[in-house]
Amino acid sequence: MRYIEWGFLFLLSGLGIGLANLVGFQVGFMDSLPGILILLAISCVGVVCSKLIPLKLPIVAYVSILGLLAASPISPARQFVIDAVGKINFTAPLTMVGAYAGISIGDQVKTFAKQGWKMILIGVFVMTGTFIGSAVIAQVVMMLTGTI
Repeated sequence: MRYIEWGFLFLLSGLGIGLANLVGFQVGFMDSLPGILILLAISCVGVVCSKLIPLKLPIVAYVSILGLLAASPISPARQFVIDAVGKINFTAPLTMVGAYAGISIGDQVKTFAKQGWKMILIGVFVMTGTFIGSAVIAQVVMMLTGTI
């Protein structure tokens, strides 16, 4: 993927995260901006690391390691990173991930449908079971922690 495409995707992601944080959690865009920039900077550096470092790890591994280092006690910017990123609700970036996943498999639906009605039925059951299982786990955890 070209770096211009990466840059465009980072910009689009940042705007999407800010919008999701604003609409879903009423956190102003300017309040979210430092956290968004930190997350995008860590992501950019993760992409560069994956290209330059000969150890072939997935980009997500590099980003995770960099994020841990940025928020670790050895980092001089630790408190700023934690405070800024703490204003971004965890589900705001997930909204963008879900959108990208939906777009990426959108052109493969016809191929999936060619597998036959049994495969579609199994897919519906798997998705329904995953959703219900996630809802049950969330309900139990929220009841145990006293959130609800």
